[in-house]
Amino acid sequence: MQNNIISGLFVGQNLVILKEVASTNNYLKDLLSNSKPVADGTVIMAESQFAGRGQQTNRWHSEAGKNLTFSLLLKPGFLALQQQFDLTRVISLGVVTGLQQATGLPVQIKWPNDIYVGEKKLGGILIENLVQGSTIKNSVIGIGLNINQESFPPEVPNPTSVKQILQKDYDLNVLLSQICGYIEAWYLKLKAGRLDEIREHYLANLYWLNHEHKFMSDDGVIFTGTITAVRNNGFLVLSTKSGEKEFTLKQIQFLNKPS
Repeated sequence: MQNNIISGLFVGQNLVILKEVASTNNYLKDLLSNSKPVADGTVIMAESQFAGRGQQTNRWHSEAGKNLTFSLLLKPGFLALQQQFDLTRVISLGVVTGLQQATGLPVQIKWPNDIYVGEKKLGGILIENLVQGSTIKNSVIGIGLNINQESFPPEVPNPTSVKQILQKDYDLNVLLSQICGYIEAWYLKLKAGRLDEIREHYLANLYWLNHEHKFMSDDGVIFTGTITAVRNNGFLVLSTKSGEKEFTLKQIQFLNKPS
């Protein structure tokens, strides 16, 4: 374990780097369950994470020392529960903006918070909010990004990495610092109440926005639709032949084009 400093006001000022851990999110939640307070903006980074998780219990596969696998603690007590999707927006924007600036790649957000380049998945985000009363006391944010890994298990659907695309290695610590800086910048906009700006930029960076594609609903029906908006509560809005429809995460599946 070692502690480094990331440039910024608070995100990553308390940085703990672990050689190996089952899950950085679980490690951070365990820290929070102890009596000693954990600083807002704490980042736990693992060189190897052997039980990383994605959305809806998906496993995250990451080769040791090749990728960014880290968790971040935020304490958004200022944010009303009904606005919690705006936290998803700012974390997604921080990651995407950081990657765009560092790599020059056309990185996008696949709703709600997967990270894509073209039709391939570069990474994902898992946000676990710990609620107290009507506010979010702690938000544990797990981020996994494929950076220098060149091969993936065959069962992993449509993965890619920065190295596979650009054919060059990236310094993980430098990239972590840049991404944390952009997350902090977007998070401070959220704290300042700049919701219109956040929602506009989230939509502008959305994968498949305003393009007709095939989707499958939770009852197995395949249909064609066009993503036109994301509601303030995070529901995805599609224009279909039978009119406008709204979906939650569990109600819809993107049917990716073959790569």
